[in-house]
Amino acid sequence: MANEVLPDPSTTFGKRVRERLAEEIVLWLTTVGADGTPQPNPVWFLCEGEDTILVYNRTGANRINHVKARPRVLLNFDGNGQGGDIVVLTGAAELLEGFPLAHEHEPFAQKYAEETARVFESTEDFARKYPVAMRIRIGRVR
Repeated sequence: MANEVLPDPSTTFGKRVRERLAEEIVLWLTTVGADGTPQPNPVWFLCEGEDTILVYNRTGANRINHVKARPRVLLNFDGNGQGGDIVVLTGAAELLEGFPLAHEHEPFAQKYAEETARVFESTEDFARKYPVAMRIRIGRVR
């Protein structure tokens, strides 16, 4: 593995982390507000490889200002309802100027084709409403 951020894929945990990053639709992104309060939000995401996650945001979303001031974030998946199957990732987020919109980013558009058709008028509609791309570089997984 190139950067060894994700756990060893030959382990049960490493395999589960990769499966969830590839298959899950929603990930919780937690930023920190100006008063120090954690601000969790469910987001659609795309795992871009071994150490980055891509998220699109509304233009006026509070998390944009949170990330500008405090780029450290936490990502987590829902558990199994019994306190298990927990995956937590920590890292640093950056806003991406001039990055393709969601409907122009083929891997993201493909992953969320069903969801955008169900929730929005189209992928283009989602892209208009959520134009701000954010990349999170994963630093640690537990």
